[in-house]
Amino acid sequence: MTELRVIAIDGSAGSGKSTLARGLARELGLPYVNTGIMYRALTLAALEKGIDADDGDSLAQLTRELRFSLSTGTPPELEVEGSRPSPALESGWVEEHVSQVAQHPQVRELMRQAQRVLGSPNAVVEGRDIGTVVFPDAPVKLFLTASADTRVERRAVERGAADPTVGSALHMRDARDAMVNPFEPAQGAEVLDTGRRTVSETLEAALVIVHARLPEPVR
Repeated sequence: MTELRVIAIDGSAGSGKSTLARGLARELGLPYVNTGIMYRALTLAALEKGIDADDGDSLAQLTRELRFSLSTGTPPELEVEGSRPSPALESGWVEEHVSQVAQHPQVRELMRQAQRVLGSPNAVVEGRDIGTVVFPDAPVKLFLTASADTRVERRAVERGAADPTVGSALHMRDARDAMVNPFEPAQGAEVLDTGRRTVSETLEAALVIVHARLPEPVR
């Protein structure tokens, strides 16, 4: 059996998961799987098709129809229907509904199955339940934290403007996400406070942990 060498990164919205995960993937030459994109892609598809966010069975069927794969780039990254993720996935329309769409057990189980295929045996995988449910046996588990103010500031920068609704939207997202996955580190996870570190400092700290837990080359 092939040894599992997944780096699992969990944390709340705006904690820096994507920035760290992409940095690690580039440094280590591993595929990068952003599981949040998968739920956003499902949400956008459901909104476009007029599927109610509370209709778990219809959303599960739509999940089965979506095609997720890895690109041929360096590092390989998630593609949706054979293409790079659309900027529309970051829209307020999707942000407002993604937690509601993601709450259905049948949807999450299908997504987790797809995530295990994409992430095995070697990948940097980020999300909200990667170390706890998707890859509980991952040899490296990181849990990112940051203050609410820091996360709001980052989201505002991501949106490219001073949007007064960013703070309230993030707090609402936290509340909805917490109903599905409690904000708790997986067993054996290393906690990194990204609000107290620069991007490069966070990456450096994470690499120290990775090389300690995966002493052999991970490429």
